[in-house]
Formats: sequence, C-alpha cells, structure tokens
Amino acid sequence: MTITARIDKVTHIPASHLMPDPPAPRSVKIELTGRCNYKCGFCALRTRGRQPKRADDMKLAFFKRITREMHAAGVVEIGLFYLGEPLMSANLTVEACDYLKNELGMPYVFLTTNGSLATDEVLQRLMAAGLDSLKFSINACDDTQFAEIMGVKPSLYTKALQAVRSARRIRDENGYTTRLYASSIQYDGEQEQRMAALVAAHVAPFVDEHYYLPLYSMGAVATEREEELGYRPTAGNQGRIGGLVAPLPCWSAFTEGHVRHDGQMSLCCFDADGRFRVGDLHEHSFMEIWHSAKFQAVRRAHLGKDVSGTVCEDCVAYG
Repeated sequence: MTITARIDKVTHIPASHLMPDPPAPRSVKIELTGRCNYKCGFCALRTRGRQPKRADDMKLAFFKRITREMHAAGVVEIGLFYLGEPLMSANLTVEACDYLKNELGMPYVFLTTNGSLATDEVLQRLMAAGLDSLKFSINACDDTQFAEIMGVKPSLYTKALQAVRSARRIRDENGYTTRLYASSIQYDGEQEQRMAALVAAHVAPFVDEHYYLPLYSMGAVATEREEELGYRPTAGNQGRIGGLVAPLPCWSAFTEGHVRHDGQMSLCCFDADGRFRVGDLHEHSFMEIWHSAKFQAVRRAHLGKDVSGTVCEDCVAYG
C-alpha cells in the first residue's frame, strides 16, 4: 500500500467511526520527545511556553505499556513521532521501533523526520529494527529560504538532503524493506515552482513516493508567524493535496490517536501547548480516554458541524 493510500485511510473517516464513541483508531502517533532542532515559522511547537528537556523524553517502560494497550484495542499503525523531532532522541526511537516490531508484533511502524539528524548509523539501525516507513519532511527550496523559515543554520539543509540519498543507498545495499517517502508543503506561485524543481532533482529520485501537503493552521496557534511568511493556512487539517477532506468533522478526533511526550493524550494533531488534551495515560488506559466524556463531547460538536464554543473553534475559522 502506498503512503498516500494509508493517509487517505485515516483522513477519510469511515462510517464505522462517525460516532461519539468510535472503535479504536487505526493509527496512533506517539511523541517520544517533544524537542526539535528546528524553529519552523509555521509550526505549532513555537507556542510552547517551555521547551522540553532531554529529561522530559518519554520513558521506554511507559511507551511499552501504552502501546500494549493500543495493540490489544486494535490499533495497527504506530507513528514514532507527533510534534517533536524523533531523532533528537535517536536511541529511544530505535529501541521503541525494535520493541514494536520484534516483541509486540505491531503490523506497521512509521516515522517522519526533518532528516538533519538522520546519520547513516541511525538510518541503518532503524531499518534493521524493522521500520516500515521512513518519511522526510522537506519544506524549503534552497538553504537561504531554509534558514529563514526553519530558523536554523543553513548547513542543516544540506544534511537533510544528504540523508534522503543515504537512506536509499543504505536500504538498497542491505536489502531492508523500509519504504522511503517525502512530503513538502505546497506553497503558491513562484515558490511552488521552485519547490517542484528541488523535489525533482534532490528528493523524488531517492524515495518511493513524494506528496504535497497544504499549509495547515496548526490549531490556529501559529497564525501570526504564518502571515509574516506570506502563506495562508488552510482550515483545520484537511489531509494531503490530491485527497483533501472537509475540515468538519475533523478526522484527527475520530481515526487517529495522539500522545504527547508527557503522556497526555490529545484530540488534535497539532497540540503543542496542551489545550487539546483529553486525558493522562499515566492515570487512565488508552481506550478509557478514547471514549471519555470530554472526547465524546467534542466529537458530537464535529458531527453536528458546529464547533462554536469548543477548543476547535479557531482552527476551522479559515474556511
């Protein structure tokens, strides 16, 4: 199955999940670390009042416990990322992947990275552990734009593009089964053309599939910076370009789980500051929170296509 087909299975809410208390989601993203080495102007991470420290990373024992619950409930896909850059804690990410694939028997484990920390050693360890999908997020057409938008030194841009090449070489030389993908934000006008040229030359030849995403509103928490950059965000999270869905009801609350590095479970895929949290996995089980009264109340508002007065109100206001 292609990555875009997998994305569509999550973003296109099936009839079986269009209810306040749906079955377990197909997919869950877990933020092993909330840290990131980028400062992207469009990212919700910019809103965190206190940026997490290494000591705040999720403990492996806790990760194993919650993923056992997810597996028992029927979750078949685990993403080893959420908002933070997973390779900021590379050893933990590799250990988590190894556990999911070789002990728990999770059918599909995927990872999205900005690529700048994806050394050959880390790439090889992830693939050897059985990682099913590795996706690179490439959102700048040259190092100058990279430094402006990502807010970090341009040398990381070169490292990220090199990692895409290295991943293909390592996979092919060793016969690993990891599928390689890349995504990019689709901007407007000249920027769209420049990104297309970059992808054609330095990304597409080395991955199995590349696709575009709209500039999300990120829960309406990064709008000021988005306006400074000159790009207009879409309402809510409408999925990928070529398979967009309506902002309401938002699939994020029905077909995908989201767990922050601190064990808080969120109803939103862009919950950087905790405003969308619905429960603490240290205190309750995964399915207890998935079916909690707070979560169900939000889902009812989405099903009625009127989220006025809810935490989701601002996010869909762009429509």
